[in-house]
Amino acid sequence: MNRDIIIAPLISEKSMNNAGLGKFTFKVSKKADKKQIKKEIEERFKVDVLSVATTIIKGKKRRFGAKRIEVALPSFKKAIVKLKPGQKIDLFDASQDQSQTR
Repeated sequence: MNRDIIIAPLISEKSMNNAGLGKFTFKVSKKADKKQIKKEIEERFKVDVLSVATTIIKGKKRRFGAKRIEVALPSFKKAIVKLKPGQKIDLFDASQDQSQTR
């Protein structure tokens, strides 16, 4: 089992809204294909994956320092994984996070 396929979950306002619809977003290896991503998600989180959509996010340009040197941030691959209805991944449980902060 290759643990280098899934790098990290992507937590944003949009991904949290999609999590309520059964779609979960991950940062994945650029070399990973959809079949590898599906297999890794199913094994790691014990869920059933219906579909995987991938896209390459191009790195943005930022300017740093007194001389305003322009640096390109790295690009990465993003995978949106749709699960069977009723299943979820606990990393994306927003209701749990909100109840602990109150």
